[in-house]
Amino acid sequence: MNQSNYFPLIDSVIYQQTMFTILGFLFLSAALFYTKRKKNYYFVFTWASLKSWIIIAPLFFILFGLPHPWPFFTLAVLSLLGAKIFFQIMGMYHRTWFVVTTYLGIFALSFALWKGDLALYNVIPMFAGGLALIVPFIRNNYKKMIQYISLSNLTLFLLGWAFLHLGWILQLPSGIYQFMYLVILTEFCDNTNLALSYHIGKIKIFNRIDRRRSLESTLISILLTIALAFGMRHLLPDKSDIYWLTSAIIASIGGLFGDLVMTILRKDAGIHRMGQFILGRGDFLHRMDRMIFVAPIYFYVMKIINYYFGQAGV
Repeated sequence: MNQSNYFPLIDSVIYQQTMFTILGFLFLSAALFYTKRKKNYYFVFTWASLKSWIIIAPLFFILFGLPHPWPFFTLAVLSLLGAKIFFQIMGMYHRTWFVVTTYLGIFALSFALWKGDLALYNVIPMFAGGLALIVPFIRNNYKKMIQYISLSNLTLFLLGWAFLHLGWILQLPSGIYQFMYLVILTEFCDNTNLALSYHIGKIKIFNRIDRRRSLESTLISILLTIALAFGMRHLLPDKSDIYWLTSAIIASIGGLFGDLVMTILRKDAGIHRMGQFILGRGDFLHRMDRMIFVAPIYFYVMKIINYYFGQAGV
C-alpha cells in the first residue's frame, strides 16, 4: 500500500474537509427531497435513494479513513457478504463445498491485496476456479455440476476479483479520493438515469432486460455525470482533461453495464431483489453491482493512460 495511506486518513485535514463537504451536501439534499417527497414520483424516488446514504455515508468515511489494513478488511467483508447474498439468490447457499471454495478464493484475493501483490492477485481466480472443478469428485456426483461450477466461478470473478479492484484503487496515491470520486459518479449517473427515464425517452435500450432506462435518459445522465466529473476533478491527482473525462465515461457506462449484468442474473433466477439496503431503494447487491465493471476498468485504463500521457498517481 502507498505509504501515504498508512496513517489514519480520518486525522487528515483534507480528508475531513472532503468528508464534511460531501456529507453536508448529502444531508442538505436529503432534507430538500424529504420536504418535497409528496409532490411527485421523482422526489419520492430520490428521497428513497438518499435515505440509505445518509446512514451509510458517515460509516463509509470512518471505515475507509482508518489506517491500513482496515479499508482492505472492509472491502473483504463487503465482498464476502455480496457472495453470500448472490448464492442465496441462486439457491446455492446450501451447496457448502462450492460456497467454501468461493470464500477461500475471496480470502486469497484479499490477502494478495493486503500484500500488494498484483501478480498473485490475478492468478488466484485460476486456482480457486480449479478448486471448484474438484468438488464433483469430492461429492462423487455429476448432477447440475456445470451449473454449480459456473455460478461459483462467476461469483468469484464478479464479486471477488472485479469488486476488490477497489482495493487497488485505494493503494494509488490519493487513492481514497479517487475511490470516492468513482462511487459518487456511479451513484449520480444511475439515480439520474432512472429519475429522468420516468419523464423523458421513448426508446428503451435492452427493453427485455430492463424497461426502466431509455436511450434519451441514459445519454443525458452520462452528459450530466461528465459535468459533475469536471466539477469534482480536484479529487484526482491529475486534473488534466483526459483523466476526469475518462473517469466519467467509465463510471457512467461501466456502472450501467454492471447493473444490467446483475439484472440479467436476477431475472434469470426469477428474483427481483434480496431485501433493502438499510433503508430506501435497492438491496445490497444493487449497491455493489455498478462497481464490478467500473473498478477493474478504471484501474487498468488509468495505468494505460498514465503510461502514455504522463504521471497521474497510477
